[in-house]
Amino acid sequence: MNQDKLKDFAALVLKWSPKINLVSKSDLNHIWERHVEDSLRLLPYIPQGTPRAIDLGSGAGFPGLVLCIATGIPFDLIESDARKAAFLMEAARQTGAPAKVHNCRIEAAPVQPAPLVTARALAPLDKLLGLAAPLLTEDGFCLFPKGRGADAELTAATPLWHMNATRLTAPGWGESCILKVSQIRHAGPA
Repeated sequence: MNQDKLKDFAALVLKWSPKINLVSKSDLNHIWERHVEDSLRLLPYIPQGTPRAIDLGSGAGFPGLVLCIATGIPFDLIESDARKAAFLMEAARQTGAPAKVHNCRIEAAPVQPAPLVTARALAPLDKLLGLAAPLLTEDGFCLFPKGRGADAELTAATPLWHMNATRLTAPGWGESCILKVSQIRHAGPA
């Protein structure tokens, strides 16, 4: 993991954030703990040799660009906000991250399915599954960091989606977790 490049990335977030609101003002003094480290929690669940990944609603690059920098895995970052997409392109350029930024809506992204799909603070699980399912390879899985509402989101998504979902937790995470979701199929008529 390249700690220096991650620090360069965090500095870019701080530099750009006042202009385009990448993170809330109250988070500016806590970029590393609240955003970078939170994104890095996904690392132990990403298999060695993962060839590529897709991050949905990449925003300021959490978790997609952080994971791309940390692992060297090529990431497709999908972000509909042109200003945030410009930030992501510049951050990938300056850190040398193997990321490709797509400035479009997720449904219109010109990407092939990948074995890993990530998203953080984008949408409730039932909507997230609808966005992620078409972009996931048959043997792939999603990693979605979630807060205290994770169980309620799983309950709401269950009537709409068939899936294999695991709630990953660790000491020190409080009420947050990572949902690892695979074998996603819509529960409605084909």
